[in-house]
Amino acid sequence: MTTDATQTWIITGASKGFGRALADAALATGDNVVAAVRNPDSMAVMAAEYPGSCLVARFDARDTHAANGLVSTTLDRFGRLDVLVNNAGRAVIGAVEEVGDAQLRDLMDLHLFGPAALVRAALPAMRDQRSGTIVQMSSQGGRVAFPGVSAYCASKFALEGWSESLAAEVAPFGVRVLLVEPSRFRTAFNAELEFSAVSDSYRDTLAPLRADMAGADGVQEGDPVRAAGIIVRLAHSDNVPLRLPLGQEAVERLSGVYRRGLAEVERWAEIARSADFDDAVSAVRPV
Repeated sequence: MTTDATQTWIITGASKGFGRALADAALATGDNVVAAVRNPDSMAVMAAEYPGSCLVARFDARDTHAANGLVSTTLDRFGRLDVLVNNAGRAVIGAVEEVGDAQLRDLMDLHLFGPAALVRAALPAMRDQRSGTIVQMSSQGGRVAFPGVSAYCASKFALEGWSESLAAEVAPFGVRVLLVEPSRFRTAFNAELEFSAVSDSYRDTLAPLRADMAGADGVQEGDPVRAAGIIVRLAHSDNVPLRLPLGQEAVERLSGVYRRGLAEVERWAEIARSADFDDAVSAVRPV
């Protein structure tokens, strides 16, 4: 079942890639969109095309202090907030020993602390109206880590764990959480990668990965327009999954991860169970 009721969206990083495709799709559906971007001029054409339903707001997704203001601006203009999309993101490529604290913290600010602040700002309105959808743009790298992208994967793993707890907490208020886990999509992501300085130790082992990441721009399998259509339809539907792999590679990779993980747990289960006290009573937990 789907609803035709007009929804109001906040979309971070809406000037390009997934964010731009989502803004296009939501506006074409008749929804309202607050496009939260660092450079409002990049949205001038869209704002002119949809003067009544598109509001462009200057916003840096890493600025946790700006979150409340963005939500207030949305509520002042449209009266409600139905869908929050934390989309802004980027990647740093390099081995664990090559990526410094500043680069790691910057990705955590962008992929975890910024989204967390915006979710906290949005939740009071969503709880009051007893409805809402929080879309966290994660990655297949939020469920499986790859060599050379540890900082990116760490930040997406953190977002996923935080969001899974969030989903259970807000479900009683009618608020849904959707973690989107794309594989490679034809956005500017691969064209804007940050590469760490190359060390002699990892020069050869990570050379194929660096070349693969740098060479993927423009040939990625995924279509961001199709992906955006799927997400918009889900936001208007009654059923929203907690996790949505997008793209054939993501489905195959993540299916394999789950199968291998279960097999490993089963392989070591007896040893793992032996760590408990012999006379221990199984815990009864609320969740």
